[in-house]
Amino acid sequence: MAFRKERDSLGVVKVPEDKLYGASTQRAVENFKISSLRFSRPFIRAFASVKRACAQTNLELGLLEPQLAQAISSACDEIAKGTFDSHFVVDVFQTGSGTSTNMNFNEVIAQLASQKTKKKVHPNDHVNKGQSSNDIFPTVMHVVIIQKVVSELLPALHKLEETLQKKADRFKSILKVGRTHLQDAAPLSLGQVFSGYQEQIKKAQERLERASSTLLELAVGGTAVGTGINTHPQFGKRVVAHLNRESGYQFKEAKNHFEAQACQDSCVEMSGALKTVAVSLTKIANDIRWLACGPRAGLGEIEIPAVQPGSSIMPGKVNPVIPEAVLQVCAKVIGNDATITWAGASGNFELNTMMPVIAFVLLESVEILAEGTLVFEEKCVRGIEPNSKRIQKLLEDNLMLATPLALVVGYDQATAIAQTAWKEQVSIREVARRELKLSDQELSKILDPRNMIQSKK
Repeated sequence: MAFRKERDSLGVVKVPEDKLYGASTQRAVENFKISSLRFSRPFIRAFASVKRACAQTNLELGLLEPQLAQAISSACDEIAKGTFDSHFVVDVFQTGSGTSTNMNFNEVIAQLASQKTKKKVHPNDHVNKGQSSNDIFPTVMHVVIIQKVVSELLPALHKLEETLQKKADRFKSILKVGRTHLQDAAPLSLGQVFSGYQEQIKKAQERLERASSTLLELAVGGTAVGTGINTHPQFGKRVVAHLNRESGYQFKEAKNHFEAQACQDSCVEMSGALKTVAVSLTKIANDIRWLACGPRAGLGEIEIPAVQPGSSIMPGKVNPVIPEAVLQVCAKVIGNDATITWAGASGNFELNTMMPVIAFVLLESVEILAEGTLVFEEKCVRGIEPNSKRIQKLLEDNLMLATPLALVVGYDQATAIAQTAWKEQVSIREVARRELKLSDQELSKILDPRNMIQSKK
C-alpha cells in the first residue's frame, strides 16, 4: 500500500495514499481499533448538511472567501449523496466529544475542496471555522434523530395505528373471553381489545412528538464550552436558519449553550420515549402471539399470517416469527436506553464525553423501531383474522359469566355457582338453571355477554 506523509501537532503520520482524510483521522484509526461499528449513512448525510450550513454562514458573515466557501459546500453536497462514505472510518468508540469524527469530516471536506479550487483548504482554519467538535457533534446528533423520527418512525407508527383502528372497527361485534392475571375474566369484544392497542400506538406518537420538540434546540454557536469563543455572535443563529431552509424543520439555537453541551438530557428524554414505544409494542406483539397460540392446544382466538415454515424438524409447524422479531427489536431498544441513560449521566463539567455512543445507539433505536413497526403492520397485524368458532366456544365455557349473577343473587351465591360449574365441568348457564330455578328466557337476559360490555366503547 502506498502512503503519503501528513503532519499534525504531534508530528508526521503516514496516511494511505488513496484516502481523503489526514493525520488526525489516521491517528484515530490506529488508536480506536475497538469494534466494527461505524456511523451510518443518515448520520454522514446529516453531518455533511451541518458542515455545509456552517460554510454558507461563514460566507454570509464575510469570514470565508466565496471560492473556498463554494468548494466546501460542493464537497459537502457530494458527501451527503454518499459518494465518499468509505472515507469515514472512525470507530464509534472514540474520543467522547466526537472530535475524531468531526476531524474526519473536516479533513475529507478539505481535501475535496482543495481539489476543486487548486488551493490549500485547511480542515481547521476553513472547514471547521467558527466551530468546535463540542457544539457540532451534538448538533448533528439532534438533526439526524429528528429527521429519522419524523420521516420514518412516526409514519410507521401512524400506519400501524390505522391498521389497528380498522381491526378494532371490524371486530367490535365479536365477543370473547377477557383475561386478567392470565385467568379468565369478564367478557369484552375483540374490537375493544384492538382499540386498546390502537390507543397505545396513538399515545406512542404523542410521546415521540413531545420528546422531539426538545431536540429542535441545537448547540451550534457554543464552540468549546458554550461561550461561543472564536466564533461570530450570529454564527449559531444563521447556521440554524440554513438548516431550516434545507430541511423544512423548525430548529432553533439553544437557549442556553452551557446546558446544550454539558449534558445530553434531550437525547436521554428521546431514548425514554423510544423505550416506551418498545414497551407498548412488546405488550401488543406478546398479546397477539398468545391469542394466536395453538393452533389446537392453545388459545387460538385469532389467526395470524403464516409467512414461513416454523421448524426444521416438525413438519407443518408455523411459528409467530414476525411478533418474535419485533420483540427482539424492542429488547434491543430497551437495552440501548440503558446505555444512553448511563452515558447521559456520565458527563462532567462543561461537556458530555459519551456523545458518540449516545448518537450511535439512539439512531439505531429509531431505525430498528421504524423498520420493525413497518414489518409488524405489513406481515402480521394487517392479516389478523378472528377464529370465530374458537372464540365462541371459550366464551360459552367462561366461568366469569357468573359476574352479572352477583347482581341478582349476591356475590357469595354467584361464586358457589361458578365453583360448581368448574367442578362439574359444565356451563354457568346449566348450573344456574338448576339451582336458581330461572327460566331460559331469564337466564339469557342475565347471562347475555353483550350486556356486559356496553358500558364502554
